[in-house]
Amino acid sequence: MKNIRSYFIISLVLLFISCKTSQVTDKVPSEIAIEISNFEKLASIKNVVSIEKHNPVSHFDENYEIWFQQPIDHNDLSKGTFKQRVFLGFEDKNKPVIVELRGYGIGSERAGELADHYQANQLTIEHRYFNNSRPENIDWNTLTIENAAKDQENIITGIKNAIYPDAKFVSTGISKGCQTTMAHRRYFPKNVDASVCYVGPLNYQREDPRVYSFLKNVGTKEEREKITAFQKLCFENRSALLEMMKNIGEEKGMTWEFGVDKAIDYTILEYSFAFWQWGTPIASIPTENPSIENIYNHLIDVVGYGFFDEEAVADLQPYFWAALTEQGIYGYETAPFKAYLNTEEIYKFDWAFPEGISKNYNLKPMQEIKSFIDTSAEDMLFIYGEYDSWSATAVELTEDASQREVYKFVNPKGSHTTRIKSFNPETKNRIYTIIDGWLKE
Repeated sequence: MKNIRSYFIISLVLLFISCKTSQVTDKVPSEIAIEISNFEKLASIKNVVSIEKHNPVSHFDENYEIWFQQPIDHNDLSKGTFKQRVFLGFEDKNKPVIVELRGYGIGSERAGELADHYQANQLTIEHRYFNNSRPENIDWNTLTIENAAKDQENIITGIKNAIYPDAKFVSTGISKGCQTTMAHRRYFPKNVDASVCYVGPLNYQREDPRVYSFLKNVGTKEEREKITAFQKLCFENRSALLEMMKNIGEEKGMTWEFGVDKAIDYTILEYSFAFWQWGTPIASIPTENPSIENIYNHLIDVVGYGFFDEEAVADLQPYFWAALTEQGIYGYETAPFKAYLNTEEIYKFDWAFPEGISKNYNLKPMQEIKSFIDTSAEDMLFIYGEYDSWSATAVELTEDASQREVYKFVNPKGSHTTRIKSFNPETKNRIYTIIDGWLKE
């Protein structure tokens, strides 16, 4: 806090010098007073350790990067602290505050869909242990949805009390951010006024079998057969594809967590999940005796390297830990490819645990979130794409959900990129009418 106060004093001195240089003799302009007032209010939050003012982006008048000091374990303060990164886009103290709960790191401080639509304030919270909010040595057992929810409650409450005591707060998140939003509401149902959750799974097991059923029924029979045929084509040309992956790995300096030989198999098995997740056009699948280069390029266009490459896995280690211990993931059915793999066992992600540590999956957190949504959640809205593979484990609402203002909208044939803007005008208007009602209450 000492460094913040020093920075504040320096800011006042610079402002005074600037005003003298410009021969300004009137009162400090109101917009500068607001800026200083916001800085001072943010500095007064007890666990804020530094603030940096950024150039305005989107429609915001002011942008701040704020660092909060958080307990590594909220249930055991003796374990020390880490620093958590937050962005605040300030527009007006009386306008709504859209709280973007990231499931990963912060990629941008620009306005998201809701903040842009309402020309609202936006508070973006990086998830613990991702990107810049990652301590040098992670105590993996402290990466729990409960600790993350308590991080978020600290930040939201501090910002609300300091700057926005009378504003409406709406939390939102995409994919794992949606899981984060659900968990935060389960632990702190009144910390925000409402929530809009995009394309987030609610898994009931570590490898939720509903994914396998989904992939056997999504789209048309003809489309599914084309996808399986391409995977078989890849396995038939496995040796050549493996050599290409080895060569490209050497060129790009890539290595694989479990070796390149295993990586090609996992990449081929991931193809169907990734295909539907991202809404890949069926017409893009190579046909008519494609070359090895065409097969490989299409495979990588759909799956990419970012799920199995060793450097990517290191960056995603917090995701894999959370998925394998509390939040769930999926596996790969091998039965359709038994002739190539000589097994029918489910391929799993056990290899993605941090080196030297693993942990049994805990069913309880997701069951508690399901129970919360089924029985007591209020003012929540869920958005999914019909063909998105993660919709296999989408939230399922009870019959009385609408009585508690809990809604679900599914975009026909939509993918993981589904947002409110993806819907037809009538449905989009209905969604915003619901959110409008929450903001006016």
